Formats: sequence, C-alpha cells, structure tokens
Amino acid sequence: MEFNLEASKALLARTPAALDALLRGLPATWTLGNEGDGTWNAFEIIGHLIDCERTNWLPRARTILQFGETQTFTPFDRGGHIRETTGRSVDQALDEFSRLRAENLRELDALHLSPLDLERRGTHPNFGSVTLSQLLATWTTHDLTHLHQLSRLLASQYSEAVGPWSRFLGVLQCTGHSASA
Repeated sequence: MEFNLEASKALLARTPAALDALLRGLPATWTLGNEGDGTWNAFEIIGHLIDCERTNWLPRARTILQFGETQTFTPFDRGGHIRETTGRSVDQALDEFSRLRAENLRELDALHLSPLDLERRGTHPNFGSVTLSQLLATWTTHDLTHLHQLSRLLASQYSEAVGPWSRFLGVLQCTGHSASA
C-alpha cells in the first residue's frame, strides 16, 4: 500500500481510544509488568508515545517543511518516557496522550500538505535523507508497533498461567520484535 495521508490520519486518530479501552483502570499488575530486564511496561509505552507527540513527529515535519535537508532532526531521547510518566497515573498519561494526539492531528491538518510537500526531504541523524511521507508513514506504523507490543506484553503476564495452551497462543510465540522501542 502506498502512503495515504487521510488513511494515516484515520488510524492515528484511533490510537488514543484503543489504548484507553485496553489500559484505563487496569490494576497495576497489568500496567507495570514487563517482559524482563531492559523492557518497558505498559505505562512506559504510554510515556514513550507522549514523548513522541511532543518531540518527534510534528517537530520533524516542521523541520522538513522549514529547512529541508539543511537542518538535521534533533536526535530522539530514548529515555524521554521517564519524564512523561513521573508523577502521573496511567489514566493521567492516557489523557495527556489523547490531548496531544488530537492537538497534533489538528496541526497536521492545518499544514494543508500537498503531494509535493509529502515528497520534501529532511535529514535524519542516523538514516540521512528521508521524505515527509516516510516520516508520516513511520508515525502511523509506530503506533501499530506499540499496540502490538502492548498486546504481547499483556499476554506475557499469563505465559505460565495458560499452561499447555501456550503453544496455541500466537501472541505468546511472537519473537524478534523490539521490546522497548
């Protein structure tokens, strides 16, 4: 499937509600469990998504539109989720993510991006030249990556409790994906 801005915005708009339905009001045993050392829990994933809304997607899109390839994107702080979760509950973090996402989607609409704008290029600190459409497609796919991660993470809490059924539960067999990004 080729990149489609309207299709991406439709998916991006649904992520906060999906997270809310999955995580709001869950006991801490679900939201604070992880998959082992160096992995994130559900609360940290929400913090990461908040950090991305603040520092990644729209700031980088603005950089592309304003500077093109002449200014490299600010490197992403992989530990930024910590400041986004400190002093908050999971429900407060969900509210903040929902607010920021709605704000960012309004801003994205206000840019009135043309097909030519989507082909404009910026400079990623690790990948080099990237297009605005690649950045926006990554934003969309990033959401799906973390929804997948959350599903796997929550299921892993019962990996032993399911006993012999574990071999039939694909989510418990899923390997090869990043546990923290």
